[in-house]
Formats: sequence, C-alpha cells, structure tokens
Amino acid sequence: MRSYLRPALAAVFLAGLAACNAPSAPQDGAETAAAPAIEEATHFIVLVGGTPIGAMDVTPGEDGYTVDFEYRNNGRGPTLAESVTLDESGLPSSWTVEGAETFGNPVDESFAMVDSEARWTDSTGSDQALPAGPAFYVPNNASPYWLAIAARALMESEDGTLAALPGGTLSMSEIDQLTVTGEYGERDVTVYALSGTSTNPTYFLMSGEAFFGLITPGFAVLEDGFEAEDERLRGLAAGYGAQRYADMQARFAHDYDAPVRIRNVRVFDPETESLGDPVSVVVTGERITAIDPLDVPTAAGEVEIDGAGGSLLPGMFEMHGHMGEGSAMLNVLAGVTSVRDMGNNNDVLGALIERINAGEIAGPRITRSGFIEGRSEFNSNNGILVSSQEEAVAAVDTYADMGDFWQIKIYNSMNPDWVPAMIERAHERGLRVSGHVPAFSNADSMIMAGYDEMTHINQVMLGWVLEEGEDTRTLLRLTALRRLPALDLQSEPVQSTIQEMADRGIAIDPTFAIHEALLLSRNGTVSPGVTDYIDHMPVDFQRQARSAWADIATPEDDANYRGAFDQITETLRMMREAGIFIVPGTDLGGSFSYHRELELYQSIGMTAPEILAWASQDMADYLGVGDELGSIEPGKLADFFLVPGDPTADFREVKTISLVASNGTFYYPTEVYPEFGIQPFTDMPAIAVPAE
Repeated sequence: MRSYLRPALAAVFLAGLAACNAPSAPQDGAETAAAPAIEEATHFIVLVGGTPIGAMDVTPGEDGYTVDFEYRNNGRGPTLAESVTLDESGLPSSWTVEGAETFGNPVDESFAMVDSEARWTDSTGSDQALPAGPAFYVPNNASPYWLAIAARALMESEDGTLAALPGGTLSMSEIDQLTVTGEYGERDVTVYALSGTSTNPTYFLMSGEAFFGLITPGFAVLEDGFEAEDERLRGLAAGYGAQRYADMQARFAHDYDAPVRIRNVRVFDPETESLGDPVSVVVTGERITAIDPLDVPTAAGEVEIDGAGGSLLPGMFEMHGHMGEGSAMLNVLAGVTSVRDMGNNNDVLGALIERINAGEIAGPRITRSGFIEGRSEFNSNNGILVSSQEEAVAAVDTYADMGDFWQIKIYNSMNPDWVPAMIERAHERGLRVSGHVPAFSNADSMIMAGYDEMTHINQVMLGWVLEEGEDTRTLLRLTALRRLPALDLQSEPVQSTIQEMADRGIAIDPTFAIHEALLLSRNGTVSPGVTDYIDHMPVDFQRQARSAWADIATPEDDANYRGAFDQITETLRMMREAGIFIVPGTDLGGSFSYHRELELYQSIGMTAPEILAWASQDMADYLGVGDELGSIEPGKLADFFLVPGDPTADFREVKTISLVASNGTFYYPTEVYPEFGIQPFTDMPAIAVPAE
C-alpha cells in the first residue's frame, strides 16, 4: 500500500467525515501515447467503511494525466496534485507530485528520464539510475491512479513484470473477475494484485484498460456512481487477503503430530527476570508439558528442535493494536503472540478472530476493545457512532452483551458530558474504560470521571499546553506537541495530574514508538526506530522510513519537535517513578515496531530483563490471563519464541527470532519473511522429525 493509506497509519487513525464532490457521469478518456483510446471515468470517490471522505479527479492529456487527490480521514489526510507524462511504451518519462502527506509533511516529488538516465527527487532525497531495460518509476507519494498506469505498462511488458525504480520488481496477477452495478449500469471488471515493492499486495480493479478502483477491507477508491458496491468489494478484498494468508498458513504453520522437544535453550523466567541454565522444553499439542534437564534423551516419536543454546522467551503482548490479516501474521513472527485490539470494524475483526481461532490463518490471541465515538464532522467510523448520551450508554451495553470485550474505548468526538454515564454503565457491566481525551476537555476531567487507563501520552500532556476552545479532533492534537519544550514539568498542573493518576490507579498506554516516529522522523534520514532492520525491508518501507511525518519547515520546528520527544520521555520517567502502571503498545501495527516500543523504555530507566518480564507475564496478569500465558511453565499454553543471543544483556537481540510457538503451532520466520519481501534475520534451527 502506498502512502495514501500506509498500513500503520490506517490502523491508527481511521475515519472521519469530509465533504466530497457531487457525483457526475463518467467522461470519455483522451488517447495517450501509451495506449489506444479507452473509456475511463475521471471522478472517483474515496470511502472509509462506506463513508465518503474525499475524491480523486483524473484529467487525461495528450501524452499523460494530471490527478488531484484529497481526503480527510478523522480530521487529516493527504492533498496531492500530480502530473505524469508517458513514453510510447506507457512508462513514465516524467512525474511530479506536489502537496502534503497525512500529517502535513510537504510533498515536492519529481521524476524524469534524461538521456536514458532516470533521475528523481522525493522526501528521502535525490538519486539517479541507468536502467538496463524498461523500468517503471514508483512514486513515493501519489494518488491510487499510479496503479492504473502501472497496470497498463505491465499488460504490455514481455513477461508481466517490470523493474521498479528505485528498487524491486513490479508484478501483477489476476485475482478475480466481477460484474459491478452502479448508477450508470453494469460493468465487467478484473481484480488484480500488484506486488514487488511492499510487504503486501495491493488489490485494485480495472475495466479493460480503464481504472475502476482500489479496494482494501476498510478503505476504497471507486469510480463515481458505484459507491453502493463499496461494502461488497471491501468484503472481497478481505477475502483475497484471507486466502493469501490461508495459503501461507498451509505452507508455513507446523502442527507436528507428535510431542516437540526444543533442546538446549535457556528459559527466561519473568519472576526472577533472568535466564536459567540450558534445558529442554517439551510441547504436546497446545501446552507445555515438561522442562527437562539436558541429560534427558529425546523420546522415540518426538520432534527435536536444536535451540543451540539460545534464549527461549514467553510470547509478548502488544497492547495497542488494530488487527488485520497482515499485521496478525507479522506479529506472530515477531514473537508477539497476544494483541489487545484498541478499535476496529467490529464485523471485520470478529471474522479475523474466527479465522485465527479455526487455524485458517496465523494470528495472535486478540483481546477486544469496544470503540465508541461521537458523531461530528471529524468522527472516526470505527466501532459504534453515537449522537446522544442515551445512545452512548446503549453502546456500552451492546459491547457488554456481546460478551467478548474487555473494555470500551472512548474517542475524540465524544461529548465529554456523556462520559461519566458511560463509565458508570461500563463499570456496572464489568468493562474497563480507556480512551482518548474528548475534544474540548482534558485528561484531568477524564481522570475524575473514572477512566481506568489513558490512551496515548500526548492525550494527557495536551491538557497542559492547549488553550481553551482549541479543537483536538484535528491535527492539532499532534502539531501542538511542539509547545511542550516550554512546559515546566515540575509545575503544579503537571505534578497534580501525575499524582492523581497514581492515587487512583489509572494506567497509561503511551504509544511511545509512534511519538518517536512523529517527532523525530526527518526527510532524507532514517527514522531512529527502524535503524536496526531497515536494510531487511522492501523498498517502499525503506523510503517511508526516510520521510518525515510532520511539516518541519524551520530550525525552530525541528528543535521544538525534538524537544517535545524529550519532554515525553521525561514525563514517562516521572510517571513510572510515581507508580503509574504503563502498558506497552505501538499503534503502528506492532511486529518490528513493538520491539522498538519496548526498547525505548530503557530510556526511562527500565532494564532489558525488566522489560521482557513486563511485556509477557505482567501484561498477561493485567489482562487476567496470567494463569495460562506470560511464562514458560508446564501446564501453560505454548506461546514463546527463540532468539540465538541473550536479550537480557542486549535487548536488541530480541529482534532476531528463529522460532515462534503460538498455541503450540510452530513458525520459522526465516521461511516466511520472503513472502513479505523481507530478508530473514537469522538461520533456521535444525529440526529432526521422526520417520513415520
């Protein structure tokens, strides 16, 4: 997925209403140098969860296109104006994109072929290459219409592939053929999957050579007049993804029909925060059945895995996720075997959980949060939307009646006057309460109202720097963080909030890593959170990791954003020292970013062994599942992972995982990562399977 819906950001900041252009009938496209004349729509509607939030307008030219693309999703989104010229082969010969990304980072991208040399400039810097043959420039920031241009070029290529600039190889496969119905009649369309530069395929639809739309389970861009097809097409996108992951599960999930002995491993004990002496751990079915001294021989019929003296660690808990199929599998491969989902499309998440529980796809154990949002021009479209206190309280009852929700989560557009009644009902029904601070309120009010947990550290700290009446339903809840360097953390308002949270036992879900990405990422330099693994990732990830999130236009902005992160770090240090319970979660999809989330807590005084215990047993206890999960003990569920090194001495070792057991099913990341375009981090362990 390109930057118009980065997977991490889509999970984090879903939804919001925005006006879109009025529908109009499709117009004839003009002939380009690349292809014969085709009838193609020029106006497309952007939808999230069925709600229109923006538009894409395409204007054909003599030898290319101009495109205007904009949406506002939960008060934010990209604004892009692009112009592309094609050569006689349908390949881009020039491309310019101007505007701003979702969080305000300016876009001023250009590409040109000059005397057989490709030259480009984007937010990561400038580069050039001499392609050995036909090559397609993949823009760093562009509208979804780049998919149509790439599709037509791939249709004309000799083998259905094209070298991609700045790296990778584009390939396209036909997934499905459909008939869609809209205001202007029926249309036959073909669904394609485009792969080669990202961790996951992008699913899009063409009507012959004409672009029809982009589809994901939650987000779609469709030809004007066909919005009624949105729900069906998003459902199909979910199915295509599910089938891909089901195929991967069939190939890479190892359910041994025998006991499994992982020999010669040092088990991490969360209670002592230390590694033990080398032992063998035996798994039968879904449970750990023995931890034996090394002199106990492998029994006849057992599978033996050589742990080679590595560290065996309990499965970790990502406490701020928004799960989809891709993030589900990647989390498991990263040793994250449990995730607390903090807000999602309830039906989509329910179906995902069913597939995971049935063993159809890989995924962590998921603890659900009931997302409740107030209706406004900025509202999110997740969970349940409400327009009155009565509806808000009824939404709490809905989640309680469903029976599989651990808490409710309150969001930005909720009327703060309704919150006390919501909390009272939630607590009556046995649900905890977490959430953002509703607009035009502050953390102190939510603390007094009875929150059990505050979500995002910025939501707490904004109450110390915002002026009355400022609207945090917009990007202000992020950009106002540059005011933090001027804040005296020893001042009475700051200390009072921290003390009140400590006295009332209110936890904090800081999402430390996402604030690092927001405040410290800069154009042209590698974001500090990804330096250890960026070289293993696909080219799209690498480019985004070298791009800023925020609009950092001046040296003063740079200093203020860096200073804001320092203030956040110090605030978390004070919260920890005050005894406030902190829960680790990323809001970035988990997986590799979860490793960084944990690593960051060393900066507030936590040790590597303490962090490992906290991310496993402490979180299991917090969620009430500590009797089954959180440590490696006989009788407990087999959720653990193996790393060759010693992460208690160097936490970075946790990033090189050779084996994961999730509910007794074994995965070897080195087998699976190439499917995502990721270079493996370590070798496969030696495995001896008994002869039948």
